[in-house]
Order: sequence, then C-alpha cells, then structure tokens
Amino acid sequence: MATLVLDNGAYTAKIGYSQKNVSIIPNCQFRSKTSRLKTFTANQLDEIKDPSGLFYILPFQKGYLVNWDVQRKVWDHLFGKEMFKVEFADTSIIITEPYFNFTSIQDSMNEILFEEYQFQSALRINAGSLSAHHYFHLNPSELCCLVVDSGFSFTHIAPYCRSRKMKEGICRINVGGKLLTNHLKEIISYRQLHVMDETHVLNQVKEDVCYVSQQFHKDMEIAQLKGEDNSVMRDYVLPDFSSIKKGFCKPREEMVFTGKYKTGEQILRLTNERFAVPEMLFHPSDIGIQEMGIAEAIVNSIESMPEDMQPHFYQNIVLTGGNTLFPGFRERLEAELRSLVPAHLPMSVLLPPNPICFSWEGGKLLAQNPDYDEMVVTREDYEENGHCICEEKFDI
Repeated sequence: MATLVLDNGAYTAKIGYSQKNVSIIPNCQFRSKTSRLKTFTANQLDEIKDPSGLFYILPFQKGYLVNWDVQRKVWDHLFGKEMFKVEFADTSIIITEPYFNFTSIQDSMNEILFEEYQFQSALRINAGSLSAHHYFHLNPSELCCLVVDSGFSFTHIAPYCRSRKMKEGICRINVGGKLLTNHLKEIISYRQLHVMDETHVLNQVKEDVCYVSQQFHKDMEIAQLKGEDNSVMRDYVLPDFSSIKKGFCKPREEMVFTGKYKTGEQILRLTNERFAVPEMLFHPSDIGIQEMGIAEAIVNSIESMPEDMQPHFYQNIVLTGGNTLFPGFRERLEAELRSLVPAHLPMSVLLPPNPICFSWEGGKLLAQNPDYDEMVVTREDYEENGHCICEEKFDI
C-alpha cells in the first residue's frame, strides 16, 4: 500500500510518495498574454515561452480552497500519467488543510477524495500538525513546540503539546507572501515602472533581493545616501524572455551609480524596498493593517497557555513556510522576541534547513508511524458513515 503525502499550499503543492522524495509544484493554472486561449497547469509553467504578463488562476482565495474547478485540474495533473501515476484503489493520501477550515470545504474535499478519485484511505490534517510531528521526531525529549508557519496567505502561530494542538493558542496574522509581492508591485509601479501585471517577475524580484533589516531606521538612513555610500542599493536586471530568461541582481562591481547603463537591459533600482517589504511581517500597521507583528503574536499565543508550559514553548519555536527564507528573518525575530520575553526565560528559534518542505517531511514520518492505520478514514468507513466519521477521526 503506497502513501501519497500532499501538502496542498495556496502557492505551491509539496507532493511525493512517503518512500520517495518531495516535488514542489505551483498549485495553480496560468494563462500567458501571447496564448490567451491555452491554459497551463502547475509545472507546465516551464513550457510558456513568454511569461510576461502571466495570468494566475488560483484555487485558494484568502487562504481557503474555494475554486474547486482549478484545484481538480491541478490534482488531475499531479495524480495523472505525466506525474505521480496514482493507483487510487491501493493508495492512502495524507492531505493538508488550513486551520479553522470551513465545514463546507472539508465536506467537498472528502467527497472529491473518496467519491471522485476513490482513494483507499485518507487523512486530512493541518500542515502545522505535520511540522510539529516532524519537530517532536527530531527532539523526542521535548513536550511542547510552537510552529510559526508564514506562507502565501497567512502567518499562523500554533502551539503544540505532546503532538496535540492547543486550539485556544492558535493565532493568525493576515500577512503572507502574496501581500508582500502585491505591495512590492504597488510601490515599484508608483516609483519607477508599471509592473502591476507582472506578478511572476516581481515575485522573483522579491525572493532575489528582499531581506529583513536588523535595524530598520539605520537601514533607512543608508538607503537615502547617494552613490556608492548606499550599500543597500541593488540593480535588478529584468528578464526580456528572449536573451534573459530569468531576472538577476547585478554584481556590485558592475553597477553604474551615476548616469545610465550603456547595455540595453531593463533595470529596476531597488533601495529601501528591499527591507521595507518584509518589514510588514513584523509591523503590519506600517501599511495600515491593524494587527500584531509576528513577535507580539508569538508572545500573545504563548501567554494564553498554562503558566508552567510557557518556558517550554519559548525554547521550542520552529519556523516554517516560504517567508522565513528572507535573509535575516530568524535573527530579527529572535531579537524582537528577546525584548518582549521575560529575561530569565531561555529562548530558541529554529529555522530548519528546508522550511518549505518541513511539514511534508512530517507527513512522510507520519506515514511510517505504526499507528498510522488507526488515524486514517478508509473508503469503506466513509461509504458506511459519510462525513461524520471524518469529523470524528480528524482533529481539525
């Protein structure tokens, strides 16, 4: 019996069999400006000759799975002959869903997994629970951990004790990678070049040049200096999709500080955008989102837990999700937390080597767990009892 682990994120799906490795695949469909009529699904993105003005069709909106037609097409592609060649009748699936998911979405997912695809058995679980499982597997002596998952739509903070999630401590900040990319698009469009249609390219810019500042005001001052004194300034060469397939950052020694470039490349000059965009994760109020930053939300979440557990949570904070890959993210979070946490409590913030696949790896470990068969709902169970058996079995 094979087990397929699918961490079904709003931006990428992390998928693979529990005995094999993981693949990271865009969880959406694309249309390009040039071939308006043809729709590309998931990893067919590479086939698009000219990805400028790429049009995304996403199955998730505001962090919840609402567009089932798109999601079905992506899953058909993933499970089909070109990719994972799933034999549904003897495959079990572990699939993730967001915290506080709506019952209607859960019911639709049960129906699609059991009635359309007819998987042998399924386990629906939060990605954070898989991350916690992975963390406890790596640190068997620990009782508590706090999973900080900063993804595409949201940043979630979820405390776990002995692999069980503490529902009353779960906290959500409505700032994720999508908001950061959109904000970057807006400020670049306002300051130098109209890029509102270039989500794909600007997302790449964000990943290549943004970082989290350790001293925001100091970096702001540096960003205002002229010429070579401005150590923050970077020139980003935009792709033209004929000779330059992928944008890149110009090396410092090749930058022209005064006047124009003689070469014909299209350049974006980035200064304070580099750190002002990720800063929104720590201070959402800077752009008028009236919510706590990550550090305050962590303290808020931990303080809602029983007092004798709190020191354990501070010592086991684990970071997952794509936003944690910004350079300086962990150090800044640790510094901000240190100023908020009582001085006598030790603190540890762990950034795993691959934070994007951390929860997928947790699913892989869970599939090899001897109790795994007790946790799943089989197709027979579902056909006999319907949705209520899923509600009982899955701790969502």
